[in-house]
Amino acid sequence: MALHITGDTAADTLLTEDPLALLIGMLLDQQVAMETAFAGPLKIAERAGTLDAAAIASFDPDAFAELFKATPAVHRFPGSMAARVQALCAAIQDDWADDAAAIWTTPVGESTGAPDGATVLKRLKGLPGFGEQKAKIFLALLGKQYGYTGDGWREASAPYGEDGSFRSVADIVSPESLTKVREHKRAMKAAAKG
Repeated sequence: MALHITGDTAADTLLTEDPLALLIGMLLDQQVAMETAFAGPLKIAERAGTLDAAAIASFDPDAFAELFKATPAVHRFPGSMAARVQALCAAIQDDWADDAAAIWTTPVGESTGAPDGATVLKRLKGLPGFGEQKAKIFLALLGKQYGYTGDGWREASAPYGEDGSFRSVADIVSPESLTKVREHKRAMKAAAKG
């Protein structure tokens, strides 16, 4: 499994190998191009010297915001998004023992194996910065491209989990699929305006 979201090999490799990077990329995916959002974790890692949840959570907030402002900026709203990334990392540290993947790998109760899609969706919605739509898109990304196989993930992530759709970052596997996702988003915006 290898993700191809940003068009930058180093950024995509980090997203593929580091679940926290993928979660941060999803958090940043608002009001900027998807490629910019998902390239953000690599910029953060390079500038902060780490992509460890505990380290980021304890970073001086002003210094962390400055990392976001450096050129090229991590996000067009560096101050507020830096604070959101720190809040997300604090939640990963406190609630998931510094392991972002635990959100979708930790079994429920006595069961073994991956938690079901509804459970993972609920866990994602409990994270700072993750509303219903963002959580569903991320769940679809986990199922379509990240090897998550929990029961009912397609239903829980609907409509983003639909097979063969081009609705979101969950569907981007190539430059061609990126173009199809962009076309879908443009059509949705046009329909909302009309």
